[in-house]
Amino acid sequence: MEERSTLANYLRSRHGATYFFTLVTANRRPILTTRLGRRCLREAFSVARHSRPFEVLAIVLLPDHLHTIWELPLGDADYSTRWRHIKSEFTRRWISGGGREAETSNSRQIRGERAVWQRRFYEHTCRSSEDVKRLADYIHVNPLIRSSMGWSLKFAIGRGLPSIDLFDLGNIRPTGEALSLRS
Repeated sequence: MEERSTLANYLRSRHGATYFFTLVTANRRPILTTRLGRRCLREAFSVARHSRPFEVLAIVLLPDHLHTIWELPLGDADYSTRWRHIKSEFTRRWISGGGREAETSNSRQIRGERAVWQRRFYEHTCRSSEDVKRLADYIHVNPLIRSSMGWSLKFAIGRGLPSIDLFDLGNIRPTGEALSLRS
C-alpha cells in the first residue's frame, strides 16, 4: 500500500521493509572516511538505533557519501525520522569534535540549518530478495569503482553479506580498524 505525501509528492511504503539509501555530504565534502567522521557516524547510528531500532544489512562509506541497506521492524516505515536523527547527531558531534561545515547558503542560514549534509537523500524500497542482492552487490562494487577513480576510501559490509574489514583501497592493505554499527 502506498501513501502519497502532499508536501513533496514522494511515495512512501506504509509497512516495515528493506530499504536502500544514499546520503551525500554538503558540497560533497570528503569527511565521512576521516577518523572523526567515522566516529561521529558510528555514534550517531548507535543513538538512533537505540531510540528507533533498525537493522543495518550493509553499509559503505566513501569520502563524500554513503550507501546502506536497512531492514526496519514490521509495521514501521519511518526511516525519515531515523535519518533526521542520524544526520542531526552526526552534525552535533562533528562540529563539537572540531569538524567544519561547508559554506552555508542564504537558504540554510534563514532556516537555521548547518551545512554538513545535503538536505535530501535517495531511498529505494527493496521489493524482492533479488533486489536486495543486486543492491548489496552494488555496495560491494561501488568502492572499487571509486577507488579506480583515485579515491582512497574505507568501507564495511554488514550482516548477511561477506565480512570485509575496512581497507585503504589505494594501497589494498587492512587498516586494522573495522567500523561496527552494532549496539
